[in-house]
Amino acid sequence: MSKVRLTAAQALVRYLAAQTNADGAPICAGVWAIFGHGNVAGMGEALQGAGDALPTYRGQNEQSMAFAAIGFAKASNRQRFMACTSSIGPGATNMVTAAAVAHVNRLPVLLLPGDVFANRLPDPVLQQVEDFADGTVSANDCFRPVSRYFDRISRPEQLLTALPRAMAVLTDPAACGPVTLALCQDTQAEAYDYPESFFAPRVWRIRRPLPDRAELADAIAALRAAKAPLIIAGGGVHYSGACDALAAFASAHGIPVAETQAGKSALRHDHPMNLGAIGVTGTGAANAAAAEADLILAVGTRLADFTTGSWAGFSAPILALNVQSFDAGKHGAIPLVADAAEGLAALTGHRAPPEWAARCQARLADWRTAVAAVTAPATGLPSDAQVIGAVQRWACDDTVVVAAAGGLPGELHKLWQAGAPGRYHVEYGYSTMGYEIAGGLGVKLARPDHEVVVLLGDGSWLMLNAEILTSVMLGAKLIVVLLDNGGFACIDRLQRGTGGVGFNNLLADARQVAMPTLDFAAQARGLGALAITVDGIADLEAALLTARGADRTIVIVLRTDARASTEVGGQWWDVAVPAVSARAEVQAARAAYEAKLRERAE
Repeated sequence: MSKVRLTAAQALVRYLAAQTNADGAPICAGVWAIFGHGNVAGMGEALQGAGDALPTYRGQNEQSMAFAAIGFAKASNRQRFMACTSSIGPGATNMVTAAAVAHVNRLPVLLLPGDVFANRLPDPVLQQVEDFADGTVSANDCFRPVSRYFDRISRPEQLLTALPRAMAVLTDPAACGPVTLALCQDTQAEAYDYPESFFAPRVWRIRRPLPDRAELADAIAALRAAKAPLIIAGGGVHYSGACDALAAFASAHGIPVAETQAGKSALRHDHPMNLGAIGVTGTGAANAAAAEADLILAVGTRLADFTTGSWAGFSAPILALNVQSFDAGKHGAIPLVADAAEGLAALTGHRAPPEWAARCQARLADWRTAVAAVTAPATGLPSDAQVIGAVQRWACDDTVVVAAAGGLPGELHKLWQAGAPGRYHVEYGYSTMGYEIAGGLGVKLARPDHEVVVLLGDGSWLMLNAEILTSVMLGAKLIVVLLDNGGFACIDRLQRGTGGVGFNNLLADARQVAMPTLDFAAQARGLGALAITVDGIADLEAALLTARGADRTIVIVLRTDARASTEVGGQWWDVAVPAVSARAEVQAARAAYEAKLRERAE
């Protein structure tokens, strides 16, 4: 057997560079790296030697570089992924939040944090976390609950089994999620004679499980018995590449479709069967259909509380088509464990009564009238909805909108009209502030020919804006629309809506000695971007036209109304209200909350 002598880090890099997807593209598109004493000598040397065979990208923050990798994977529909390497200690634990984002959203990312010395001779090393009762624990054990696969590489030959296992998880449609290989820093630099065959090119194909015959028979029977079925399309529709199949299925079977946050843009906004968003941030048309439906066909969704209205939005039986049995069996659903496209192809022989679809579609006219009203320009400080309206009027079918956390995802879910599948990219599974700019960078790297517009509030901007610099360095142009609403406005509204007084959410309501004047445009320019501060919707629309011709990332700053939100549409959301309070407003909110709990239980 022919062998080659390499360090463990060199072997890892060489192995990743040899893996491709079914389209022949490198399945690992590159490695995000921030080097420190735990990875600079081993992984740093190996990545430098690899050059363009496995490109290295410098992030500004370990969390945000991992967000960029996650955005890339989502925009690639899980067909490709990126890796991230950090030093031990804070460099590693900075990525734990990103691992949770990938875990909740079922997205592939390979995390390669440095770890302590396997030989333990210099222990404790700089940044080492010591467990008084367990000598095997390091800070990287924090990744265990938010990784689909975790391994600690303490011997170079362990890569022979660990890397294929990692790849199997990263490319498995059911088990997909973050993989963490914690790399002991002395092991990274240790040499081993690896079999040459280990580095042979390999193609990884995403499998498409077919339905079980018995489950399929039950599913078909349930669908045939339904007089008012409704499809809820989740992210699995995108990852299966089943958007066209869903459009054809909905039309052929006469079944209206509602979309989750992850599923939005599975259908074009103007597809005749598309009722729009479902749930807490849903359209009036979709939520009315859900309340009336006698069967919910849930395709590729995990049915989180925002989708179900905390299980007050509908009570119909569920037929769950999902590649993951864990999701297919939730809430007493009739399970159909299969790839989304294959499952839809197998569900034949039924068409819903035409009057059902007609009744659902009739509600769309009222909803579109409501949308036009809330997104129209107006005087005074603009609302989030009016900003969205301006961006919508400017956007083309190839525009990808990116957002995460706060009020914007809810408004976008209701109001944004996606021109084609994949043009809506909102991280709402983990609802992560700070994802927006880094995630948008990942989207742009995956889709360089698309215009990527990032919408975010000032709270997210202040949390994590450093990858603006990276976007400029990489020539990955973003158009960033920054809504300056004075702090955490969405949670301020929720706080007041549950009877509370404004406290510690808006900057004006926080403890302070003095409040400086914030200049977000100057911050953006300091990171190398272009920046414009505008006043009102007309100025925003003019700035967007300027942004389209800009030669690099541009940030448009706009002051907006912190209190305004779209009241139409939506569903109840279970947010526990204090049972005891001196405030009459909280007492009233608690009484309303208890009434809703009783209504849900009936």
